[in-house]
Amino acid sequence: MTLLITILAAVVSTLVWYRSPKRAEMRLGVLSLMYWGASIMWFVDAIFEFAELKEEFFNAALADILNDSLLGISVVVLGLVAWLILVLIKDPLGVIRHHKPDNE
Repeated sequence: MTLLITILAAVVSTLVWYRSPKRAEMRLGVLSLMYWGASIMWFVDAIFEFAELKEEFFNAALADILNDSLLGISVVVLGLVAWLILVLIKDPLGVIRHHKPDNE
C-alpha cells in the first residue's frame, strides 16, 4: 500500500506540475521528484520483500495493510510539509518579503 500511495502522489504531483503555469516559481518539480524518489525506494523494498517471502508476499494481513497505508499517508504528508517549508523559505511570490504589518 505504501508503494501505491506514493506512486499516486507522484502521478498527481507530476500532473499538477505539468499543467501549472507557475511550476518553476512554486517549485512543483521538487515535490514531484520527492514523490518519485519515494516511489522508487518503496519499489526496491517491494522487490526485496518479494524475493524473501515469495508467495506469502501476496497474503498480507489486514493489520499489515493498515500499517502500510498509514506509513504511505505519512510519507505523502511529510513530503508536502518539506515542500511547504521550501516554498516558504524561497518565497517565490514575495508574499512574506513584502508584507507590511497593519499598524504601520
